[in-house]
Amino acid sequence: MILDTARLLLFPALMAFVAASDLLTMTISNRVSLALIAGFVTLAVLGGMGLHDMLMHFAAGAAVLVVAFACFARGWVGGGDAKIAASVALWFGFDQLLNFLVHASLFGGALTLLLLQFRQWPLPYPLSGQAWLNRLHDNQSGIPYGIALAFGALIVYPETAWIKAIDLHLAMR
Repeated sequence: MILDTARLLLFPALMAFVAASDLLTMTISNRVSLALIAGFVTLAVLGGMGLHDMLMHFAAGAAVLVVAFACFARGWVGGGDAKIAASVALWFGFDQLLNFLVHASLFGGALTLLLLQFRQWPLPYPLSGQAWLNRLHDNQSGIPYGIALAFGALIVYPETAWIKAIDLHLAMR
């Protein structure tokens, strides 16, 4: 029961935190990536995931980390975004990785277009006192891609083995 609750809540809660943090501060703490890694390892071990499967999940995370840091080196994404993408890939493994990347890319494209349009309009005076909104409105600031990564992850998560394990556990009751 506790394991099912952790599977159901931990990952989505961390993804919601990623989206909110990136929206409000345009930063994603390393602690969130570390919490995702620790949560994965804990739930994988307690859930009985085999060593081969765990290693394949780590391979997916490592592959995304390499590509994401190449994108970071070119200035296309932030370092926090790269680490979150890799941490999500760790949770999804290769089974749901492509699905996640497609969804995150689509959300990222939509978010980018929305912000580019938003930045063309003047910021209404009553909202200009909000530091986070000023950052989003600034043409010189980047795109808080953690939002797109979180949305993509939350769309895919119900299709993962993590949630299917809960369904199986409930069916066996």
